[in-house]
Amino acid sequence: MTTPATDPQARPVPVLSFSPVILSVPGRPVDLQVRVSAPATGTNLPVILLSHGHGPSNNLSSLNGYAPLANLWAAHGFIVIQPTHLTSRTLSHLVADAPGAPDFWRSRAEDMTHILDQLDMIERTAPQLAGRIDPTKIALAGHSLGGFTAALLLGAGLTDPDTGKLVHLAEPRIKAGVLLAAPGRGGEAFNGPMAQQWPIIGAVDFSTMTTPALIVAGDKDDPRHFTDMGPDWHTDPYTLAPAPKTLLTLFDAEHGLGGIAGYDAAETTDENPQRVTALAHLTASYLHTHLHPGAPTWQTACEALLTGPDPAGRTESK
Repeated sequence: MTTPATDPQARPVPVLSFSPVILSVPGRPVDLQVRVSAPATGTNLPVILLSHGHGPSNNLSSLNGYAPLANLWAAHGFIVIQPTHLTSRTLSHLVADAPGAPDFWRSRAEDMTHILDQLDMIERTAPQLAGRIDPTKIALAGHSLGGFTAALLLGAGLTDPDTGKLVHLAEPRIKAGVLLAAPGRGGEAFNGPMAQQWPIIGAVDFSTMTTPALIVAGDKDDPRHFTDMGPDWHTDPYTLAPAPKTLLTLFDAEHGLGGIAGYDAAETTDENPQRVTALAHLTASYLHTHLHPGAPTWQTACEALLTGPDPAGRTESK
């Protein structure tokens, strides 16, 4: 039987969205607030944790952003949980002097672990969600700075600038991930004008990022503020990490990947609703296949969206 969860090309179902669900986290300067989006029907639903980036808008970098992805993922059978990280502009006036500011790199990753620790409470709190989550099927996605956060949770190491020690924050409950326009390598390549302001970005070691992941990069996403490598810098989480990994290169896509951070967001430099829809379907399909081994969902989506006269992009795997 074909359902939205097994075939992202199938007809979507209505979506329920509830926010904020407020999680108390000892030691966090403010409570952790999350949005939960879910299909109106279905049980044994997998979860996608979605880590926002650090864009110029006031509210897109929070639980209120990324609706073009969250809504489609939920409509096709996933529970989508979106935290507001401490880097959000909505919290700047409250946490400017808090430990870890302004990067909050450790807190961002720990937010996802806190969510998984309180998944039962989230399930009880959000209306019509009780008993519908499959806690064994957890996935993760992150855009830009959220991709940096996702890399840590998928196993990448990070050299703590305060101690010089290598830190690992891998979350074993996460079975697969998607990195969207994520930062790349440090070292000599990390030589752009913003590199000194954000040294933490170049401190990641991808060699231990062992969890299966789809790395998405736009072939027009030129991060010259961080590096002179050009768009290839965003493919580093694929190139430098061990298998199994898949690289999805989106044609003509810039850092917003067509506009994933919000509907009609003014800062999207490459607005393309068709690209966003294709990306949402492809990422849902990838995660579905990895959470349901043997399912042909990813192959089916690639054949539909990456072949023919006007493909959305290309893939390679290792």
